[in-house]
Amino acid sequence: MSNPTYANIHVDSMLTNISIAYIQEQSAFVADKVFPIIPVKKQSDRYFVYLKEDWFRDEAVERAPDTESAGGGYEIDNTPSYFCKIYAYHKTVTEADRANSDDPLKPDEDASQFVTQKLMLRREVDFVSRFFATGLWTTEYAGAAATSGTDKKYWSSSGSAPITDIGRAKLAVGNVTGFMPNVLLCGAEVFFELCNHADVLDRIKYTQGPAIASEVLLAQLFGLDRVVVGRAVKNASAKGATEDTDFILGKSALLCYSAPSPGIKQPTAGYIFAWTGLEGAGAFGNRIYKIPTPLNGLGSERVEGEMAFDCELVSADLGVYFNGIVA
Repeated sequence: MSNPTYANIHVDSMLTNISIAYIQEQSAFVADKVFPIIPVKKQSDRYFVYLKEDWFRDEAVERAPDTESAGGGYEIDNTPSYFCKIYAYHKTVTEADRANSDDPLKPDEDASQFVTQKLMLRREVDFVSRFFATGLWTTEYAGAAATSGTDKKYWSSSGSAPITDIGRAKLAVGNVTGFMPNVLLCGAEVFFELCNHADVLDRIKYTQGPAIASEVLLAQLFGLDRVVVGRAVKNASAKGATEDTDFILGKSALLCYSAPSPGIKQPTAGYIFAWTGLEGAGAFGNRIYKIPTPLNGLGSERVEGEMAFDCELVSADLGVYFNGIVA
């Protein structure tokens, strides 16, 4: 072997132009993309709900000469309320971390991203539990091997009819509320099956450009304002255990009416209340700050994040849930 060897003339060191971290893009999360966000100054409060049955009743009658007109009123429910829980997480950065970190590691920046990711995961999981589950919506269907009753044939199966299923679900909501759903929220696997469904591809092949399904084309096909796809994943295992990662939204879909913006007398399937009353809080009741932690050593700081919000299902009859709609 000739000398000097490669080991003598080169010492392995950390590459300074790359690093690897599985940081999920914000676009993968959907908790802030489906329903209107209402910034609130108080952590908790009530809101009013007009009872729709009073507004839809046909009660105007012909008025005879010299008689009083028909009249009536409407009821208001003032019991609904919200409470923005504060979720928090932190990562401590020591003086030694900063002094000993090789490029491209940036302990403070990395800690901020790590904390932010944890809060976004918590928000997404809470959103799914409040809106994306069985037993929540007035109308609910389940994926099955064949269509029967409230079962719909898996959209991943040959012969299924997602275009018809979604169209009839829109009519079902419009029939009892007067509002047609305008948003479809689905998991990544449901979106994949819709994009590759024979009926969908047959419809979009007449559009301009290549016949490749996308969120925009699906929204146009279904007659919706938006199709929103959740691609965020979560590791369900404890630290040190075998990793158990899966899509948070799973294999289901939610068709609903979402108000373009919050407003008085504006119906919507859901609202997101964000408590912005805390100092420095952002639009989702979120903030990142540093706290000196001298007990961890001189120069140590805790990078801490908070997010204060409440996901509220406002009108159960404005949504249709397709549970496990792909196999």
